[in-house]
Amino acid sequence: MKSERVARTIEQSMFDSAGDSQPGRFADRSDAGRQLGARLLSLTDERPLVVGLPRGGVPVAEEVAALLRVPLEILVVRKLGAPHNPEYGIGAIAEGGTKVFDQEALALLEISGGELARIVEGEAAELRRRVEAYRGDRQPVPARDRTVIVIDDGVATGVTDTAALRQVRRQRPRRLILAVPVCPPDSLARLRDEADEVVCLVAPPQLRGVGQWYADFGQVADAEVVAALARVHGRDVAA
Repeated sequence: MKSERVARTIEQSMFDSAGDSQPGRFADRSDAGRQLGARLLSLTDERPLVVGLPRGGVPVAEEVAALLRVPLEILVVRKLGAPHNPEYGIGAIAEGGTKVFDQEALALLEISGGELARIVEGEAAELRRRVEAYRGDRQPVPARDRTVIVIDDGVATGVTDTAALRQVRRQRPRRLILAVPVCPPDSLARLRDEADEVVCLVAPPQLRGVGQWYADFGQVADAEVVAALARVHGRDVAA
C-alpha cells in the first residue's frame, strides 16, 4: 500500500542545519556511491540487483554494488527534451519500451503529436546506440523476484527515474528501491508512488542543479560505463 511505502521511505537530509545550498557535499560520484552504499548495507542479505542509470548513475552504482558484493546492471533511459530547449524535460523513454510524458509541459508548450513522435524517434535511436555500446550481446541480469536497487547520481524533475522505475516494475521484482544521493522534496514525493522504498541522502528544499552538490561533476564517458560494468562483473559477487 502507498502509506506503507511512504512509511518505509528512508531520508537523511543533510540540509537540516543549513539555510542555503552547500556545494561540494560529495567529492564526486564515487564518493556519493560510497555514502549511499553505507546506507544500503542492511540489504546485503537480500542479495539485491543494483541497476545504474547511465551515464552519471553508473559510477555511483558501481560503488554500491562493490560494497554489497552484488551484480551491477544498467538500464538506459533518455530524457525527452523540448523542441527549442533540450534541457527542459517533457518526458523520458527507457529501454524495453516504457515511455513517460509530462502532460502539463506538453500542453504548455503546445507540442503536437507529430513533433513529439519525432523527438521520441531521435532519442530512441540514441538509446539503442547506448544499449549496444554498454551491453553488446550480453543479456541483462534478470530482475524478476529479487530486490532491485535503481541508482542515479541525482534527481531534478524525476521524469527519467520514473521511466526507469516503471520499466523495472514491469519485470516483476520482489521489491523495488530507488537510491539517490540528492533529490528535491517535490520529486521525492512523486517517486514514492513508483518505488517500494526511496533512499535519499540529501533533500534540499530548492535544487538549482544536481551538480551543485558535487565538487566534481564532470561528464561520464561511454568508456567509463563499459569499464565499470567490466570491473563489477569481474568480481566475486553474490548472484
